[in-house]
Amino acid sequence: MATINDVSRLARVSKATVSRVMSGSRGVREESRQAVLKAAGALNYQPNLIAQSLSAQSTGCVGVICAMESMQHAVDYLPALEKQFRRHNKHLLLRFADDAAGVAAAAASLGRGLCDAVLVIGARFALPPLEGSVVLIDCLDAPGEHSISFDHAFAAETACQYLISHGRRRLVLLNHADGDTAEQVLQGYRRGLEYHLVPYDRQLVSCREPSLRVALQSLINSGVQFNGLVVMNQSDAQEAITVLHAYRRTVPDSLSVVSLDGATPLPGSLLPLPAIEYPLEKLAEKALEMIAGRLTNGGAPLVIRGDLVAG
Repeated sequence: MATINDVSRLARVSKATVSRVMSGSRGVREESRQAVLKAAGALNYQPNLIAQSLSAQSTGCVGVICAMESMQHAVDYLPALEKQFRRHNKHLLLRFADDAAGVAAAAASLGRGLCDAVLVIGARFALPPLEGSVVLIDCLDAPGEHSISFDHAFAAETACQYLISHGRRRLVLLNHADGDTAEQVLQGYRRGLEYHLVPYDRQLVSCREPSLRVALQSLINSGVQFNGLVVMNQSDAQEAITVLHAYRRTVPDSLSVVSLDGATPLPGSLLPLPAIEYPLEKLAEKALEMIAGRLTNGGAPLVIRGDLVAG
């Protein structure tokens, strides 16, 4: 999918000139206009409204592409986003995608006049090329100034320190398969162990692919001893509790579980399991500033730290 940057390079004019030509504005030299139109035709470029400022208020909508592993996880984000954007007379237009092709199709659909801006939330797969102004929230390996990410290393370190301070020293980490997020989580996990002089044991670190259930069952069947479990999110925590219950491992009596993103209720109790939770209203506020062009972070992602909620 061609972008305004591609047209600008091929036509050898600025992005502002491309924008003026595609919107039919006056004040553009005929030579430049023809160059832009020729480049746009060659690239099959479809102009859209994604790059416009939120202040333009041309549609009253912000597109949100939920590319998350579980619907429950997406539901946690949406009320905070809806509340923040409603204050600015904006409505959310939702799309769902579970792979790169789905994200590309949704972004193309939302960008062609339906929305003033587009957000992608929670993708755990490699994203397709997108307009530079699309805002990425908690997406795997999403560098750049239009990205909001979480401090995964800090979250993992905090979770480990909490578990160790409660007498759990054999801590299993069920991590992502690979990528920057997985590396950050592992870094934080090791840092949390080192702080309490707990030796790092490679046997206790496992990839949650092809599924958390398979990974956890393999660990238990191998005879590896552990009394603490660090998982990536609340969906993982729920699945882990189901597996542990089948093996007669009780939570939190014989084993403690901490989620690195969002709490889940403890079975038989009104209290949630310990978890790292993020200030989602603050995230929504920053997303609004970012798509309106009022927030820049020196070309780097905006990183947000979560807080431990211990129930």
